[in-house]
Amino acid sequence: MKSITNEIIYSYEIEKSKFITIINKVNSKDEIDSIMKDIKSKYKDATHYCYAYIIDDIKKSSDDGEPGGTAGVPIMETLNAYNLNYILAVVIRYFGGIKLGAGGLTRAYRKAINDALVNNKESIIELIDGYIIKISTSYDKQKDIEYKYKRIINKEYNENVIYTLEVNIEEYNDIKDKYKIIEENKTKIKAMN
Repeated sequence: MKSITNEIIYSYEIEKSKFITIINKVNSKDEIDSIMKDIKSKYKDATHYCYAYIIDDIKKSSDDGEPGGTAGVPIMETLNAYNLNYILAVVIRYFGGIKLGAGGLTRAYRKAINDALVNNKESIIELIDGYIIKISTSYDKQKDIEYKYKRIINKEYNENVIYTLEVNIEEYNDIKDKYKIIEENKTKIKAMN
């Protein structure tokens, strides 16, 4: 299973229609609603905002007014072909006045998403099972933690030091025996080389 490290933006033009692809890593439906609202605000003059997203077993696509199956389906098929998860892909279309026909639209949307991914291969990452955890530890343990666990998301100083860490399953099993876990969430994380 794969996802992306950072937002991908790609655009191309065909028959005077402009297609802008925006791909984001997402963890929840709430994030999707927020991103879609931002995109529609930023590209408010666009004709269509077609999309597909995958979050584990939740999959949805939309043609947003394009003929049925010509936009959302090819976007979803491409995400599936790349084995992507925790992903939202939006293809924004500015209609240029020349109709592409159903086959032309399907090819245009497929090209928009595929080219965005092909031209940003370095952003595609392998995902593995892991956790995002918060631990509390004494100040004298900081060097040990920072040496052993490289994915530090946040660090707070109070009576103790509170770390928010992204850890794989082996690291989680090691930590739970040594430190006080305040909070934990099972998730998918980037595989480390």
